[in-house]
Amino acid sequence: MATQDLFDINDPDDVWLEPLSSGASWIHGFLVAHVDQVMGDIAQVVAQSPFRHLGTPGGKRMSVAMTNCGSEGWVSDRAGYRYQATDPLTTQPWPAMPARLLALAQQAAADSGYQGFAPSVCLINHYVPGARMGLHQDKDESNLTAPIVSFSLGLPATFIWGGWQRTGKTQRIMLRHGDAVVWGGEDRLRFHGVAPLHEGKHAVTGRARVNITFRQTR
Repeated sequence: MATQDLFDINDPDDVWLEPLSSGASWIHGFLVAHVDQVMGDIAQVVAQSPFRHLGTPGGKRMSVAMTNCGSEGWVSDRAGYRYQATDPLTTQPWPAMPARLLALAQQAAADSGYQGFAPSVCLINHYVPGARMGLHQDKDESNLTAPIVSFSLGLPATFIWGGWQRTGKTQRIMLRHGDAVVWGGEDRLRFHGVAPLHEGKHAVTGRARVNITFRQTR
């Protein structure tokens, strides 16, 4: 069984930005200096709104477990994909977005050329080996001018970066512990996904990958 990826970035000063396309950036090692605090923030959110496997409008069970924090959360069921202010599992408002997560998301956006990012949603995804995310567009937001900010923690994952059609050419990118990806502008509606997670064990997350995605819905 694989252990923590040998190519993880462990030096908090070893951070660099790599353009993926005109409106997208891959920030290597962005979260490394903040991992312990971010994991603590996630634990507090999960204690209030646990991870759960949502269903698709077609009735399938998603392989990735999810929860949210912020003024809204993304949900999916037979009624469709949408944002709502309450957690359907607890019937309570979603936990508030931790100030540190908000600040890091805004910093990543600004570093990528997107000033004034004000996310209302922080979607937290929990992957175990075999879990995947099919090619999709993030288009449930009424504001499609704000970027998407995505953080990766734990096991490495193959991020599939596509075009504006589901059948278009794709690029495969190995996201490692601490990496961030930001996309907006003309790339905002690109198709993207995550290939099935490989078996492994990470020192921070164990047998899992955690992905944190920030969206500005309005």
